[in-house]
Amino acid sequence: MPVKNRKVALMGFRAVGKSSLTIQFVENHFVDSYDPTIENTFQKSVSYKGQDYLINVVDTAGQDEYSIFPRSYTVDVDGYLLVYSVTSMKSFDTVKVIRDKLLDQSGTTNIPLVLVGNKTDLHMQRVISTEMGKKLAADWKASFVECSAKQNEGVEEIFQKILQQVEQVQGNDPESGCTIL
Repeated sequence: MPVKNRKVALMGFRAVGKSSLTIQFVENHFVDSYDPTIENTFQKSVSYKGQDYLINVVDTAGQDEYSIFPRSYTVDVDGYLLVYSVTSMKSFDTVKVIRDKLLDQSGTTNIPLVLVGNKTDLHMQRVISTEMGKKLAADWKASFVECSAKQNEGVEEIFQKILQQVEQVQGNDPESGCTIL
């Protein structure tokens, strides 16, 4: 079977950990401090349900409710990871605005996306409950994952879920197991 290329964009408010999630997934390590991201693209080969994929991960600049979306965020992007920090209500509210903008720009309601609550390691600062994240994802009919880029918990699951969403929307649903290479 030929390798399938998939482009996935991480979007969310500033400082929610989009770059940390990307680096943890692609390079298997946590970087504590970053300069604010302009936009970077990374690649990783994975095997999902017996199919090999080359995932192009677009680590976008942080958005807020007033951000103008570059067209590159919707052209040729197969799926979206909408990331918020479990320590920030502002970031949680912002993913709602981002999703609305994605729906407006794409002209469809069937967008493969995973709602991602990052920074679960910061227990004492948590303000967004797991239930709030699950409810929002259910309202959107989207997948939901909580994770910690720092502790590498749930990071691979996010990318497995987005591949699953992309394949379902595209009418493919391979049947065996999932392995990140």
